[in-house]
Amino acid sequence: MTDDQTPTTDLTQRLCDATIGALELFGAHLGLTLGLYEALDRHGPLTAPELAERAGIHPRYAQEWCEQQAVAGYLTVASPSAGAETIRFSLPDAHRGALLDPVDGDHVAPFTSMVVAIAEVLDQVADAYRTGGGVPYAHYGTTFRDGQGAINRPAFTSDLVKVWIPAVPGLAARLSEGARVLDVGTGQGWSAISVQAAWPAAQVVGLDTDPASIADARVHAQQAGVAVRFVEPAADGATIADLGPVDVAFILEALHDMAKPGEVLRALRDVLADDGVVVVVDENVAESFTAPGDDIERMMYGWSVVHCLPAAMAEEGAAATGTAIRPSTVAALAAEAGFSSCEVVDVDAGFFRVYRLAA
Repeated sequence: MTDDQTPTTDLTQRLCDATIGALELFGAHLGLTLGLYEALDRHGPLTAPELAERAGIHPRYAQEWCEQQAVAGYLTVASPSAGAETIRFSLPDAHRGALLDPVDGDHVAPFTSMVVAIAEVLDQVADAYRTGGGVPYAHYGTTFRDGQGAINRPAFTSDLVKVWIPAVPGLAARLSEGARVLDVGTGQGWSAISVQAAWPAAQVVGLDTDPASIADARVHAQQAGVAVRFVEPAADGATIADLGPVDVAFILEALHDMAKPGEVLRALRDVLADDGVVVVVDENVAESFTAPGDDIERMMYGWSVVHCLPAAMAEEGAAATGTAIRPSTVAALAAEAGFSSCEVVDVDAGFFRVYRLAA
């Protein structure tokens, strides 16, 4: 900060930058929803009228969107001084992974869906703040659910089976030998599908309390040709207690979202084999609260205040953990549930931290 800057002017700039970022997220969401990036990827470079024809949108909107995307650096242009209808716009190859490839490690485009969906229910979130209630997960809608599933898919498809599981001593061998596996909070099922595909001898069951997510997971498993059993307690009548015994359980990017994480861990401890293991993957936040925080801390608190905490507090008696779940919290929950140990696995998991809970 220079001598003529003050904390107030610094915050003013940050708010302006955040506004630009939010508006660009909305523009990207339009590009994804309307198939504009896909059309450019398949047929580009295109003029705005050509894009409008390919994607089935109005030419004037196509022109404005293309120009905004080019100004933001999402698209590149040839001959920018040409007439508005003759400028050709391209999607750079370097941007394809982030925007279009659902299993690319750089695929962060689903964040746009999540932010848009939160904006749609923000009035409900504000009411929850006033009443102390919550906003049920289902209220965030299909757009959020698809975004959440898609943002985790690259890591669950690749890192989970290639990096995280091999880093847990003996776990890969256990899966190869036909372990009974329960994936709790499976969401749209990408983690359970990946584990079953990587270790066909394992017996994998995915469990989630959200009916729409389970329906999505069953479709994804069928499309992948993988025989995972997916269970939704209210519809299928099965709970964790009914699905044991279990050799391996996963709770992947879900413990902090659970209204009653302690009860879930206790239920898993009760059905876990004597030499069983629970693998928890959750946010890689700082070990203790510090302000100001780094980018991961800022992002996780950002999700927490508008989604994770309100969704958890929609259930009566919620633990209200929040997204910034720290190692001490996970360790305390594990100890209260009766686990003999809770270790942080020595592996670089990016946004995440990997825990091993032993029976």
